[in-house]
Amino acid sequence: MHPAVQAIPAARRNPWAGRVVSLLAVLFLLFDGVIKLLDLAPVADSFTRLGYATSIAPAIGILELACTLAYMVPRTAVIGAILLTGFLGGATATHLRIGDPYFFPLVVGGFVWAGLWLRDGRVRILVSPHAGPAVDT
Repeated sequence: MHPAVQAIPAARRNPWAGRVVSLLAVLFLLFDGVIKLLDLAPVADSFTRLGYATSIAPAIGILELACTLAYMVPRTAVIGAILLTGFLGGATATHLRIGDPYFFPLVVGGFVWAGLWLRDGRVRILVSPHAGPAVDT
């Protein structure tokens, strides 16, 4: 194990808290992705209000589900979180563009990264202020 992982205090290593926080994000993202695949009136109304063609809802749903599935697999969780950050950034920009409340995608993104930080020591090393000096290449 990398020495920096062992240096993190035990109180900060709580994979179960990370799993719970991640689960909250995953449940929302799975629900949101699946309803985009169904031909539901609220989804069509939402897409119309947001200025998108309703015909792209299934493609966006598949993209959301693919990113979420990547996040759920421990080996690909970091790339999944990065992809979800981009996806949720687009959702935030869409809501900002039309003047809707935009905080919900930010909260979901925060849950994605907080859950990953709590459950994955590699992420803690990456963003730790105590990881040591950066190496110039």
